[in-house]
Amino acid sequence: MPNNPCESQNEEGVTEMQIILHAGDARAKCLMSLQKINEGSFSEAQELLNEANTEINQAHKVQTEMIQEEAKGNKKEVSLLMVHAQDHLMTAIAIRDMVITFIAYATMMDKRIKDLEERK
Repeated sequence: MPNNPCESQNEEGVTEMQIILHAGDARAKCLMSLQKINEGSFSEAQELLNEANTEINQAHKVQTEMIQEEAKGNKKEVSLLMVHAQDHLMTAIAIRDMVITFIAYATMMDKRIKDLEERK
């Protein structure tokens, strides 16, 4: 094992970075989606949410492959980088779940407001 773990680019590190990359992109798209909700652009918010879902699915696919390898007996040592990757993925999923609720709520409230305005 090298003295500096950052010097080696092992397969586990690449895999973990893939999870971090996809989860980070998903989180960013979710936060952009929230901004679009705030602006009243619900279709753009939904589009960004769909893109976030694609990124989460990619990260989850990588994670599932790692789990399947472990189930086959190919256990890997849990590294700080893996913990970090899992943290990113869990955070992205939690934010995505909240954004789904926010879009539904904001869309419903927008419709109710428009209905009330039409009654005037």
